[in-house]
Formats: sequence, C-alpha cells, structure tokens
Amino acid sequence: MPRKRRPEGTRAPNGASSIYLSEADGYWHGRVTVGTKDDGRPDRRHVQAKTETEVIEKVRKLERDRDEGKVRQPGRAWTVEKWLTYWVENIAAATVRPTTMVGYRASVYKHLIPGVGKHRLDRLQPEHLERLYARMQQSGLKAATAHLAHRTVRVALNEAKRRRHITENPAKVAKPPRVEEEEIIPFTVDEARRILDAAAEMRNGTRFVIALTLGLRRGEALGLKWSDMTVTWKHGCPKKSACRKAHRVEKCEQRRGSGTLTIRRAIQQQVWKHGCPDVKPCGHRYGAHCPQRHSGGVVATDVKSRAGRRTVGLPHPVVEALEEHRGHQQVERETARNEWEEGGWVFTNRWGRPVHPTVDFDAWKALLRAANVRDARLHDARHTAATMLLVLKVPLPAVMEIMGWSEASMAKRYMHVPHELVTAIADQVSGMMWPDPEPDDEDDQDEAEPELTADQVAAIRKLAVAMPEHLRAQFEAMLPDDDEDGDPPAGALVSA
Repeated sequence: MPRKRRPEGTRAPNGASSIYLSEADGYWHGRVTVGTKDDGRPDRRHVQAKTETEVIEKVRKLERDRDEGKVRQPGRAWTVEKWLTYWVENIAAATVRPTTMVGYRASVYKHLIPGVGKHRLDRLQPEHLERLYARMQQSGLKAATAHLAHRTVRVALNEAKRRRHITENPAKVAKPPRVEEEEIIPFTVDEARRILDAAAEMRNGTRFVIALTLGLRRGEALGLKWSDMTVTWKHGCPKKSACRKAHRVEKCEQRRGSGTLTIRRAIQQQVWKHGCPDVKPCGHRYGAHCPQRHSGGVVATDVKSRAGRRTVGLPHPVVEALEEHRGHQQVERETARNEWEEGGWVFTNRWGRPVHPTVDFDAWKALLRAANVRDARLHDARHTAATMLLVLKVPLPAVMEIMGWSEASMAKRYMHVPHELVTAIADQVSGMMWPDPEPDDEDDQDEAEPELTADQVAAIRKLAVAMPEHLRAQFEAMLPDDDEDGDPPAGALVSA
C-alpha cells in the first residue's frame, strides 16, 4: 500500500522518518532517526529497496527495533573475530578466574575464530554455529569440546547484545551437541572406611580424610592454613577423676575435640606466560619453557564463589587426625631446618610450600591402590560427602552451606541415592502396602494359658463341691477335658 503523501509546502517534524525515490539509481530509500551519536548529531539509519512497499516495510521494522531498544550501536559493524578477541582479552580476562580463561582462550583461538571469525557480528546465524559444531566433531573432537565452544560464544554474544552491537544472540537459538554425562558412583561406606584406614598410613593422608568427610574441593583443601582452624577440647574422663585435677584438657588421654574450619582461599595451578619481548622471542612454544616466564605455577586465589567462603564443623575423629598431622609436620619442619619456607599451610611438601595439584592427584591414585578400591576421580569424594549428608537427612539449606553451593540445583548433581537407601525405601513401601497379618488375640491367649498341675486340679474339684450349682459350672470350665477313654478322672464331680 503506497504511503500517504504530505501536502505541498509542508515539511516533516524533526526526527521523523523519510522515504523517497532516487532518480540517480532508481531505488527507494528510507532514513530513520534511531538516537544520537557520541558527538551529539542525530543517528540516522539508511535502508533501500526496489519498490516503495518494500522500503516502507524496512522503515517500519527499523522504527519498531528503535522503540524496543534493539537497534545496534552506530559505526562500522564488528566481525566475529574482532569482537571475540576484544571480549576475551579485555572483558573476560578482567572478570573471570585464570583457570576459566584457559578454556575461553582455547575455544576462541582454536575453534571459534577459525570457524566463524570472518562473519559480520550482526549477521551471524545459529546455523553457522551448528555447522561449526558438526565440523569439530567430524574432525575427531569430543562433543564436550564443541559444547565448551558453544558456552563460550554464548557468553561472548550475550555481552555484545548487552552493548547493542547485536539485537539477538544466535548462540541462544543454536543447538549444541549432546554431551553424555558420565555416571558418577559415590563410594560405599565400606570403600570409604578402607580409604580412611589407608590414608592414616600415608603422608598428608589427612587431606583425603577431609575430602571424604567434609567434601572440600581440591583447591580448597590444599589452600587451608592452620589459622583457619579453631579447636575446643573437653575432658573425656569422669568429672571427679584425678586426670581433671592433674592435667590440662589438652593432656587428657580421653579428651574430646570439636571445632570449625573456615574456607578462605584455594590453591590453583596457573599457566605460565611468556615474558620475552615480541621483537626477540625466546623461540619456545609454551610459556612454561620461556626463560622470562611469569604469572604461572602454584598460586593462592579466592574461593570459587561467594558461597564457597564458608565455615564447616569438624567431627572429633577429623580433629584428632589433623592434630596428629600437625605433629608429623613439626618433625618435617625440624628436619628441613633452613630449607623450610614457613607459610602456615596445613598440607605442604617437604619444604613447607603448598602441595602441587599434580602431586596431589598422584597421591590420590596411590591411595586408591593401597586401599584396594576401584579407580575414581578425586572429585568423587565430594560427591560421596554430599551423598552422606543425604543419607543423614540433613536439611538442604544446611547442605548448601557445608558444600559451598550457591544454587539448590547443585544438589541434583552431587547427591546420589545409594543402594542401601533404595532398598530401605522399598521395605517401607512394602510395609505400608502389604502389612504383615496381625495374630489372633484369642489364639495368643489360649497359647499363653499355663497347664494346671494335678494338685491344682484336685483342689479346684474339692472347692467346687461346696459351691452352689450356678457357680459349680464355672469351676468345671477351668478343669481340663476328660480322659480319652471316657472315664472321669480321679476326684471328678458326680451328681447326687
């Protein structure tokens, strides 16, 4: 439908859209004011089409996008490569953890930029991403790698949309490859006890006791310091015993300890960065081999989230294990002498420095072999701790506080229903739907009645003779039946 003509000699109000036919190229053109540029001038966007109807539709769409706040910012459109590079190096690097940046950079530089980097950012379609994921899997990469690339580009494009570089996020529409989640089987009670017994015989074994009983993450356990632990001791001996008068509570042989552990930091292994200048590179591929490497190795960082900064209670056996570990560490400190670097760490190498995560991993595998337990990830110990809280019927808010979860949905991932709990529930259902038949009360009474002795029978018969007729029948009911041959027993009542 043709647009309504404006009367001759009038002009459109300031900021109104305009549509006109250009005699130079024969196209219909439309211009829409969508805002103001940084220098204060009106931001006028241009559309064109071969017919007036088509250009009217484009103008109306641009006006709707303007009113809904979906118009991209003025200026030349970004390419996907340019935006991803800017996002990962200037936005993500300043806001996420270094370990997260390793995954982001791998997805951006190895997969996303080579795959879709030449597209204009505002013209990237979901199908472009889906074909990229398919090519990644066809090249032999796992579905989890493609899924990581999908999550990375989704986060990057969310930021681009927030800054109005694009109006919609195509990664939210694209379907990522399905990742088969590996079934996690927590340790049984028997397996956990065998691990605890084996841990008592190895160096830094208390570290794995904490993993199984408290569910700390690897970095959180390795990042503990003695100042994070508070312990309260009580006498375990009788109140009026000589021990209470002669010894302090710490020296009591039957002492009982309880305490808390505050998680404040985590130990992480960060990737080394090159320190050599670009004009004279060292020639090594990896930053770990660079002579001027920096910002890598084992470092102490903040906990994973705000919920990760928490305080957990210490059971008495864990307190005793930590105190025994403290004594072993003191022996190592005296042995190392000047080589010992005092940092207050609970778990250290033989020179007082924090335990390297790779060394911790090897120690875990050695522990499983020593305990004769199936191979499993160290993180499965955290699943075991969460499942133990489920069996103990601990309320979910308390579980979230102990485990350091920020969302209740994490319980579905970490808390598993063990076989023992399944069978117990089945027994309860069976008892409700198919109850055991109740025994007959009369039969129980009959079975419970004791047999009368011969002397008791004779005494009852003599007493009944002197009773009136209506009472005599009640006494006869108390007597045993007659003999099988039909003759009355000795002392039987005979009618006159």
